Amino acid sequence: MTVLLAGCGDLGTEAGLRFAAAGHRVVGWRRSPEKLPAAIDGARADLTAGDLPPVPADTTAVVVAVAADAPTEEAYRAAYVDGLARVLDAVTASGAPVRRVLFVSSTAVYGGADGGWVDETTAPDPGGFSGRIILEAEELLSRRLEGTGIAPVVLRLGGIYGPGRTRLIDQVRSGKAAVPAESRFTNRIHRDDAAAAIVHLCTMDTEPAPLYVGVDDEPAELGEVLRFLAAEMGLPEPAPEAAGSTSDGSKGVPKGGAGSKGGEPGRGGNKRVSNARLRGTGFTFAYPSFREGYRAVLAGAGERHP
Repeated sequence: MTVLLAGCGDLGTEAGLRFAAAGHRVVGWRRSPEKLPAAIDGARADLTAGDLPPVPADTTAVVVAVAADAPTEEAYRAAYVDGLARVLDAVTASGAPVRRVLFVSSTAVYGGADGGWVDETTAPDPGGFSGRIILEAEELLSRRLEGTGIAPVVLRLGGIYGPGRTRLIDQVRSGKAAVPAESRFTNRIHRDDAAAAIVHLCTMDTEPAPLYVGVDDEPAELGEVLRFLAAEMGLPEPAPEAAGSTSDGSKGVPKGGAGSKGGEPGRGGNKRVSNARLRGTGFTFAYPSFREGYRAVLAGAGERHP
């Protein structure tokens, strides 16, 4: 089949390479298509400006994997809502035999959750503008595709880490990491598993559900992750955080800066996210926990795509 990747950064490119390796034609839309590997047919496109090329006539699956240019409400709306709307305009007007449109979302739509378990049946409760706007985009996808015969699929990813995504590693190495004073759960997924999940949901024989959560098998306390990284690198264990400070967990969407309209909570909140529905489709993780994943990152496995 032909797969259109609307938004082809690091994650989209990795997914595209996996689609291509499985024998599919892949077209990638991005502002700088010359950076794409040869296996992906690049086309120049700015989703925030509406300057979109034609949708290939034989496209059967579309993946929308966008990212905001800045941690502001305006940038999030331009990328996630306006960008998605323009892609859907192009897809529905094209007449291409598209069967599925997968939108890469975020577990930020759940908010903090106070350490409790959440899954696809949990009502969203975003605590900041990023989660609210991404949830609005999810609703737009469902509404726009209703009655078209095209299946909407939302994949809410946890904190993506992997090649070149070394923020926590860098914090531990620099001595700036601090173990939270209170228990705080974080949820992650390796970039390669996130890309593999995208391919799986677009190509599985059975009709996918409208919503999946993409996290690994083990919600982990941030302090446990930091101590693990220090031990793997032979460094001293991070000290407890100072009173009144806020540790920075791992989250797929950036934290809003001071003065961001609507405010933005610290990264990651405090929740435990279940991947049972994704697992139930037969999907398997190459990195089922942060331990396997971060060991691969520390060993230099893989590369981050420009």
